Amino acid sequence: LLRVFADTRVQLATTALAASAITAGVMWGTRRTRRTKRARDLKRSTLESIDFEGDSAFLGIDNEPQNTIVTKHTQVELTPNEESLIREQLARHYAFLGADGMAKLRDSFVVVVGAGGVGSWAAMMLLRSGVQRIRIIDFDQVTLSSLNRHVAATRATVGISKVEALKMSFLDIAPHAQIDARVALFSADTASDLLSGSPDYVLDCIDNMDTKVDLLTFCHKNNIRVISAMGAGMKSDPSRVQIADISDTFEDPMSRVVRRRLKMLGILSGVEVVYSTEKPGKVQLVSLAESQTEEPGDFSVLPDFRVRIVPVLGTMPAMFGIAMGTRVLTELAGFPTEPMAIKSRHALYARVQRELGNREKDRTAEFGGPQLRMSTDDTGYMLDEIWRGKSAVSGVTDKLALTRWRRDLPMTTSNCVCMTKSEADKHDKISGSPEDYYSPDIVEFVEQRLNEEKHISKMR
Repeated sequence: LLRVFADTRVQLATTALAASAITAGVMWGTRRTRRTKRARDLKRSTLESIDFEGDSAFLGIDNEPQNTIVTKHTQVELTPNEESLIREQLARHYAFLGADGMAKLRDSFVVVVGAGGVGSWAAMMLLRSGVQRIRIIDFDQVTLSSLNRHVAATRATVGISKVEALKMSFLDIAPHAQIDARVALFSADTASDLLSGSPDYVLDCIDNMDTKVDLLTFCHKNNIRVISAMGAGMKSDPSRVQIADISDTFEDPMSRVVRRRLKMLGILSGVEVVYSTEKPGKVQLVSLAESQTEEPGDFSVLPDFRVRIVPVLGTMPAMFGIAMGTRVLTELAGFPTEPMAIKSRHALYARVQRELGNREKDRTAEFGGPQLRMSTDDTGYMLDEIWRGKSAVSGVTDKLALTRWRRDLPMTTSNCVCMTKSEADKHDKISGSPEDYYSPDIVEFVEQRLNEEKHISKMR
């Protein structure tokens, strides 16, 4: 063995192998360092290049005109001919919402924060519905991957800021509209500026958790009406999309995190959200490349924003956005809608019908005896269509029951009221008429809903 290593040729070969290994290690380390440095330099240069006031170079458009600042009081000027065109353009909405409702809608000012797959569709449908003053806020640009879900994304707009792409599309549809396109990153520090101008509604379409909570907190504290989009990524069932108060959400991980964080800030309810009850887990986040896993933050253009790719069906963000837009336009126009908190409804209908049957068994002959003629479908109809999933007395959505409104009348859909179990137990024990026990407001409300049921039942 000593003779072998004493051989000059072996020594040279060993030295060459060692030198090659060292050289390879140095080259690998150098390449890795350079790759990381390039990612950091790219992030730094991107941040430095963004003029969040509206840099035309960032927008990818030469000689970009200065952005118009739009507020609630920005004038919208139309000639008589233009007004005639707009009235024809919005004829179906005038027929649906009426002249007064459309006047409110056209006089409104809406801010959409986040112009991606959800926000772009929400903003587009509000514009098409008659909203004439819209501020859109987003820092990002249109990419090729945007084409599967962004309402204004085309091959020609790739590389342009999302808000500017939307503005160009909007002005093709409604040239008179006042569009405030802000290339900006929303934060707690910029909230007072970006949400200024007395907006009638704010649509939160942000996908970053910290920023979302900051926006919702600001709106709640400043009494600004807001609706928030939860996670549309990794969802595929359109029948599960719901609108509810954040306190009534379930099954959705983002809703759960937002609810808990708002609760820590003292906000328990009063924030309306669009979310999906579809259980997660069918698909997973797309993993980072092996070379990116050690320092994933270096490959995110902006700090604290996600790096991994969320699989998205392009139709689902559009549904979220259209649901948000529909809710906002009906609220602005004063058209009454009451979204229901949906929680395992079929099991609920069966339970409520069973409990109603038990209540009816206890009826004495003096009050007609047990006369339950309501099927499970009837129970669901009363709970959801007539009482909107809420107690007629307290507005509570949990532990609901149905019972007779007037004890001396038969138990039918036109004499059926929704209450919580404890409220129904007390109600069943009253000896007089409801007018003797409840306030005039509650009595009027119940009678109004029962009259509504009589009208609807003619078409069932």
